[in-house]
Amino acid sequence: MSNDPWNTIRTLAALFTQLDAGRGMTPEEQWTLQVLKISEEVGEAAQAVIGARATNPRKGHSHTWDHVQEEVADCVITGMVALARMRPADAPDYFAAVLAKKAANFLPTSIGTAEDT
Repeated sequence: MSNDPWNTIRTLAALFTQLDAGRGMTPEEQWTLQVLKISEEVGEAAQAVIGARATNPRKGHSHTWDHVQEEVADCVITGMVALARMRPADAPDYFAAVLAKKAANFLPTSIGTAEDT
């Protein structure tokens, strides 16, 4: 595996796209299901938090914070794969642009800019 996570993400996205296309799914159908997969992963992260906090009396302490962290990573991976499936040509650049735009709402403009490096 490459040290660049986007290489792995692009490979996964291409594989899943090929498999879904082989089943006759249109790109829009594929994207819809991939976005729904994000929701599934978020639900699993929420379930892990409930288990880590032992807030379900029937299940008690069923998860650790390590489980929660892994589920959060699954959410991020699934989101990255979804983006790469929808934007195979420029997902990393698009992600970076959106991240910069969103971060600008919270961070001073001088943090992380090219002038600082």
